[in-house]
Amino acid sequence: MPLSFLTAYRRSMVTLALLVLALGFGFSGWRIDAWTALLPVFEWMETNWFGVIGKTWGAAFAVVEAAHLLSMALLGGAVLICDARLLGLLLRDVPVPVMMNKTHRLFVIGLCLAIASGVFMACAVAMKIYSFPVFWIKMLALTAGVLFVFAIKRPLLADGIEDLNPWVVRTVAVASLTVWFTVAATGRWIGFSG
Repeated sequence: MPLSFLTAYRRSMVTLALLVLALGFGFSGWRIDAWTALLPVFEWMETNWFGVIGKTWGAAFAVVEAAHLLSMALLGGAVLICDARLLGLLLRDVPVPVMMNKTHRLFVIGLCLAIASGVFMACAVAMKIYSFPVFWIKMLALTAGVLFVFAIKRPLLADGIEDLNPWVVRTVAVASLTVWFTVAATGRWIGFSG
């Protein structure tokens, strides 16, 4: 009976455990070992055909970069609309489950397009971004954002939002906005780092 709270807060406990593991990894020597082990991957990225096309044909890079920006606008718009609805700021006449389902589809499309175009762009400047700490922060924030959406936000709010405390819903919305703002800000900062 004393451990029964673990079943009620299973997602929270898993999230806390993952956070502790991530912090342990971040403050240990394993982080440097992993970073060093990724060097050959980044060297390969710059020499594969994505990297060669991205470096030699500026027009191809510009088109992919435009697609990347549009996909991020789609992803960001889906996040903003969904979270603004969860906060009660927009579209109050639309039921939350309907809004979440529609924006989630757009979010997934935007995420897939952003990742695909981001990989192409990263190949063109792989060795440059390898040495930028802000790139690694962006990758961590992106991973945290994806995990947050698919492991916390979506399952938590899909189980009947009416049964949740309104402050829990607002906290999820604010946390989502914070994570995705961090992804956007660090992505923009990469442009200032070079």
